[in-house]
Amino acid sequence: MQLSEDQVMLQSLAREFADQELIPNAEEWDREGTFPSMAIENARNLGLLNCTIPEKYGGTGLSFLDEVVINEELGRGDPGFATITGVTMLACHPVIHSGTEEQKKEYLGRVADGQISAYCVTEPGAGSDVKAIKTSAKLEGENYRINGSKMWIGGAGYADWFYVLARTGNGGPHESLSGFIVDADTPGINIGKKEEKMGQRSSDTRGVSFDDVLIPKSNLLGHEEGNGWIQAMIAFDRSRPMLASHALGNAQGAMEEAWKYATQREAFSRPIIEHQSISFMLADMATKIEAARLLARNSARKLDLGERATLESAHAKRYAADIGMEVTTDAVQIFGGYGYSEEFPAARRMRGAKIYQIFGGTSQIQRIVISREMTKLMDAL
Repeated sequence: MQLSEDQVMLQSLAREFADQELIPNAEEWDREGTFPSMAIENARNLGLLNCTIPEKYGGTGLSFLDEVVINEELGRGDPGFATITGVTMLACHPVIHSGTEEQKKEYLGRVADGQISAYCVTEPGAGSDVKAIKTSAKLEGENYRINGSKMWIGGAGYADWFYVLARTGNGGPHESLSGFIVDADTPGINIGKKEEKMGQRSSDTRGVSFDDVLIPKSNLLGHEEGNGWIQAMIAFDRSRPMLASHALGNAQGAMEEAWKYATQREAFSRPIIEHQSISFMLADMATKIEAARLLARNSARKLDLGERATLESAHAKRYAADIGMEVTTDAVQIFGGYGYSEEFPAARRMRGAKIYQIFGGTSQIQRIVISREMTKLMDAL
């Protein structure tokens, strides 16, 4: 897919940022579990974050394809950093789609000014099965009282506000869900300890509990109950191309590092890249990454046309996540014993790749979505 001149410039800007600020620091951030606040601010100042927030609310107003191009380079630099910055955009999508003008100006404007938001949907008993959510929001006069627990919330320890999905009625599992904007400093919110994760350790992940949290009813997203399910699904559709770009960017970085190593490491009196067993592995990596890139860009292009992209986003997220794990695992193999050492980047990239098969809808959930959407297409023939 041909990029425009402006998109090539954005790509170059993001790659330069990744080369200068992410790659040199990624190992330390991951080892120490450091939240890279300064790098986040620098990326925001360059216009590389929160790309699809409209200009009228303080954002850059870029396209979904622009976002995918930029985020591939961020994922190539450090997948942990890409996840950190991506969760804020995930929380913004319901506001962009369903918020009132006042809500958009206030909360999107705050993100554009540097605040962080988090997407509070997953619960201990409701991850892939979103309709099983138990967190409740009961209207009491001019306020809603929220009670419940969320888990695996990216950016929770640094968030200034949350998008919270909660149950507001006794209707069907979909119809009784509503979305709320909740300021993080509201009394009754308790932020859990930082999770000790296998990979992407710089990305802050915690549980969040809501104990009799009172918020004004004006913070009901769109001022209408019962729209939470569609808000969450639209957020997933719009964020999955970005997650796919993170996964394939990380794979691209792993391939580049493995390729360089294969040209320098010698075995049997020649560089290992000259051995067919290694060169074929690298060739397969390149093919998988290019296919993932095309899927991610195609799904973004469809979103830019204003069309429903549930199928295309699921294709992109599923394939990029799976090949990301395959490519980074093969990179470890090419590095050999060094690949198993944390002194080299291959191990960190492989650890960081796994989560893409889990969050934002597991690879198994993506297959369910794909099969459901394909059934509709086949039935229409």
